[in-house]
Amino acid sequence: MAVAVDVQVACDDPDIPEEAELHGWIATTIKQSDRSPDDNVEVAVRVVDADEIRTLNRLYRDQDKATNVLSFPAGDIDGLPADVRRLLGDVVVCASVVAAEASEQDKTLPDHWAHMLVHGTLHLLGFDHENDVEAGEMEALETQILASRSVTDPYGRS
Repeated sequence: MAVAVDVQVACDDPDIPEEAELHGWIATTIKQSDRSPDDNVEVAVRVVDADEIRTLNRLYRDQDKATNVLSFPAGDIDGLPADVRRLLGDVVVCASVVAAEASEQDKTLPDHWAHMLVHGTLHLLGFDHENDVEAGEMEALETQILASRSVTDPYGRS
């Protein structure tokens, strides 16, 4: 599977994982989800500050507050040649919110980053948590993917 990850850092946070780590979590999630539309895909990851994610959250989700991660699926493009990489969409992560949550929830910062990347990527692949059944399926898959790389259950069930 060829997964390309375009990383854009739009903030000065010193604790952003290395690009290779971001790529690893995105690729692992796509592979383990069994929902990738094909083997040649791309995801854009944008790391932002609280102001930018608050603006995006207000514009696209009608919630005027900073949040940890937002996902913007690209949708299907009819007629795309087979040899052209398919864009799955964008994952936007707020570094300062992720850091604050990790501290508040007594999680390591790398583990919480991993969870946010897995969570955001699963949204690009069509997973959601709008009801209890969807949430249970998505959380179970998140936990499985994270465990495959030695991250404990982010929901505290293990």
